[in-house]
Amino acid sequence: QVRLVESGGGLVQAGGSLRLSCAASGRAFSANAMGWFRQVPGKEREFVAGIRCSDGSTDYLDSVKGRFTISRDNAKNTMYLQMNNLQPEDTAIYYCAISPTGSDAYDYWGQGTEVTVSS
Repeated sequence: QVRLVESGGGLVQAGGSLRLSCAASGRAFSANAMGWFRQVPGKEREFVAGIRCSDGSTDYLDSVKGRFTISRDNAKNTMYLQMNNLQPEDTAIYYCAISPTGSDAYDYWGQGTEVTVSS
């Protein structure tokens, strides 16, 4: 089993920054893609950022482009989401996820870390 653990969430004022981390552990695996999603209670989970493991290419939700940066450290089995110029609308629970090789879906998910941005 693959286990993902997020950290780095918290309360920040508008305009501030946070860096989320996602540490992977458990059985060895290879991945197609790694991503960050977020969810506000009562709303659907939405894709925030992703990185393709084959070439390192990235993709972002339009509203976070230029403010958020996804990255990974293979040696540490850790993925990051640097979030700058945070806005109240970024308030959500953030989840990391992995799409393993051979799958078209994000099959492994973390438990989430809460981000609250005050105005």
